[in-house]
Amino acid sequence: MPTTTAAAARNSIVHMAVAFIAMGSWAAFANSTHPMPRPVIAGVVQGILSALITLFLKRMIEALSARLPGSAGYWVPPLVAVVASLSLLSSIHWLAGTPEILRTIVVPMSVTALYATTYNLALRRSAVR
Repeated sequence: MPTTTAAAARNSIVHMAVAFIAMGSWAAFANSTHPMPRPVIAGVVQGILSALITLFLKRMIEALSARLPGSAGYWVPPLVAVVASLSLLSSIHWLAGTPEILRTIVVPMSVTALYATTYNLALRRSAVR
């Protein structure tokens, strides 16, 4: 069983599915005071965006962190991740007509910022050793 769990933990499809379900559910909840189908649309839009961001965020941080020397390598990758995610989430939700954009994206943005910062720091520390 541990090998199955470990394999699932490394699987990009599993990560994307978890992101879709978790953040899509949050978006539906954040918009639940609005009439249907608005909460469902917001949930599906956020779920798809979270799955795609999950797929590309890790690779983007790895690429930038490896290419940027000195202190820029510590702060540029998380900043790019946050700005790119914020731009994508806010514009796509605006186009989709999501009623509660700020409430919808606050949790995914917090997760993005925390993940990008900690993962980049871990990459930088391992590169120093």
